[in-house]
Amino acid sequence: MKALAIKKNLLVGLISSVTLENKTLVKKLGLKKTRIAGLQHCYTGSFSGRDIVCITSGVGKTNAAHAATVLIQKFMPGVIITFGVGGAYPFSGLQVGDIAVADKEVYGDEGVLLKSGFQGTDHMGIPLLTKGSKKYFNEFGLDRKYVRKAVQAAKFTTNHSSCITRVKAGPFVTVSACTGSRKKALELQKQYNALCENMEGAAVAHICALYGKPMVEVRGISNIVEDRDKTKWDIMLAAERCQRVIPGLLQSL
Repeated sequence: MKALAIKKNLLVGLISSVTLENKTLVKKLGLKKTRIAGLQHCYTGSFSGRDIVCITSGVGKTNAAHAATVLIQKFMPGVIITFGVGGAYPFSGLQVGDIAVADKEVYGDEGVLLKSGFQGTDHMGIPLLTKGSKKYFNEFGLDRKYVRKAVQAAKFTTNHSSCITRVKAGPFVTVSACTGSRKKALELQKQYNALCENMEGAAVAHICALYGKPMVEVRGISNIVEDRDKTKWDIMLAAERCQRVIPGLLQSL
């Protein structure tokens, strides 16, 4: 691969888990497929005066963490944007097709399962990451400046299109096993005051915290997390609407 002629911190890294979540954006931005050692799907190009590297990571925490690590070590991005679809918790105020922006990412199933319920890694007394004097247990707070930019970009899309009805910012929960019952969804929502869940975000936030890189996370809502019924889902709609937000966010950077 021919190296990108980049200026430090002017490159933006994009990560989504599957092709459905980025194929429209890749086409819109005119990105070209590139061979990167250790990655199956990677696209590069430029947009709004910034170089772009877009990676399809694969599903789950390990794939997402690997993609973020390769992206940071090879390209030194100024910011990483992770995006895709997610399931909204029952009382989040979000519906299918809405947009959620993370202000915090939480590992929802790293810790100890007791008779009294689930407890995070703080109960074990073992942080998942120590950076200087700061200890990270299950929660990774995200940069407020970039959260505001993401919300503004999503609202701009809303104001210039009839397709998106709501944009909300709040905590996201990352799980290894998607929640398939309303009872468990309500437990997670109550425990973390969360908007939605996904399978990758906390792992990317973890790696970004390790390397000192800001992260933004934007998700389109594909379903309400309840007793699993895929007839009520619309993954295509969620993926398309989420991708519409990213160009405006890139311009705002």
